[in-house]
Amino acid sequence: MKTKIFLMIAAMGVLSFSSCKKDSSLIEQTSVDLADDNSVTDVAYEDVNNTADNASIIMENLMGPAKGYLSEGVALTDSCPTITISAGTFPKTITINYGTGCTGFNGSTRSGKIIINVTDRRNVVNATRTVTFDNYLFNGIKIEGTKEIKTVGLNNNGNMVITDKLTGGKLTLPDGKTISRTVDHQREFTAGWNTKTIWDDECLITGTATGININGVAYTNTILTALHWKRVCEFIVSGTIKFERTGVDPVVLDYGTGDCDAKATVTRGTQSKEITLKHKHRLMP
Repeated sequence: MKTKIFLMIAAMGVLSFSSCKKDSSLIEQTSVDLADDNSVTDVAYEDVNNTADNASIIMENLMGPAKGYLSEGVALTDSCPTITISAGTFPKTITINYGTGCTGFNGSTRSGKIIINVTDRRNVVNATRTVTFDNYLFNGIKIEGTKEIKTVGLNNNGNMVITDKLTGGKLTLPDGKTISRTVDHQREFTAGWNTKTIWDDECLITGTATGININGVAYTNTILTALHWKRVCEFIVSGTIKFERTGVDPVVLDYGTGDCDAKATVTRGTQSKEITLKHKHRLMP
């Protein structure tokens, strides 16, 4: 009798272990939400990069061949936004003012100011653009933090490389919930760096990020295969990121094979779930 009881307990233990092992490969909603929050954060700060690059190119075109000098401050006004460039030589300040709000690229609404302090032309090694925010909102999400975009120089492939670091990154939704973010990325421009338009730009992004998502879950992400970014596309077109957090197996976010679409896949083990990339958080109308 004791032998039978022991065998039953042992069998239950095996079943329990198997169930736990099987469950570890499942993708729970917390991991899906984590990947989704990360994607929204990426979209918000990539939009800031678009703005900073466009404003920098405008500034350099206005300066012409003379090194870093404007005889007077320049204010360029469009329906969205007003761009003001400080006078004199480097360092220079570019202020992008969206006012109380206007709708522009990708149908997104922006308000407040993005401020860029520039030490030199983008092509100059160690030239740095430091980006800060003054009550800046992207589609109703308040964006905070400091971005440092620094020119490293040409690599062995003859492509321009820059570092892109974010400290104190924070997104605040209208209901007061927040997402925090720190980023240490490197970008290799494979197309468009030396042209006067931004729309032919492409780059490969590598590096890591850490943060806390909207549900208070701390995480680290590592780019496993370089993210292929095209400025003409609304979202990353390919590449993979591994998300790690305490107590569960990591998941991998896969942006696909290069199409300009809004689809990505979250995978753990043999299970995958598709998410739709957006310019707004899933909890916002």
